[in-house]
Amino acid sequence: MVNVRARVPFKVGLNSDIEADLLSFNGLESGKEHVALIFQDADKQSSPPLVRMHSECLTGDVFHSSRCDCGEQLDETLNKMGEQGGVLLYLRQEGRGIGLYNKIDAYELQSQGMNTYEANNHLGFGDDLRDFTEAALMLKALGIADIRLITNNPKKINELEALGITISEVVGTKAHVKDGNESYLRTKASRGKHRFNFD
Repeated sequence: MVNVRARVPFKVGLNSDIEADLLSFNGLESGKEHVALIFQDADKQSSPPLVRMHSECLTGDVFHSSRCDCGEQLDETLNKMGEQGGVLLYLRQEGRGIGLYNKIDAYELQSQGMNTYEANNHLGFGDDLRDFTEAALMLKALGIADIRLITNNPKKINELEALGITISEVVGTKAHVKDGNESYLRTKASRGKHRFNFD
């Protein structure tokens, strides 16, 4: 299932170039180009590796939108994995699975007063359409069945465990509050049951 494994240098936080393996996969039923980024050969070590499933967010990861905290969560994860090792699964599931154009439509509805879930629902979508089946398959292709999962989202925990992945520890990320996203974060905490510490 692993297609290509290439060693690539990355700039991670304040660290100088850190080499990590960038992996592509074949045989994924969705046809989406998910990738894995592996720091310090974390998939070859005996202890459970840090793992984060990060769903693509063009607006947050690349353009640093203040609507969400995705870019900050990604940066926090990369810094941690640059220091400790780990496996980042970068999943092509933009907008909690509704796609980029629909997400832009949802942004406009949020500008009119809807929260992130109400906007998705208004467009005819569920709260969260992401499916982590292929993430579990990617981990199994790497020989990883026991992980320390970086997440605040109980959906990720429940789905991975149901798919046969053992989660020995859940490592939360910070609540990256900034101008424009506090209401978004509090809505994720109240409606999506994300585990944030706002103190």
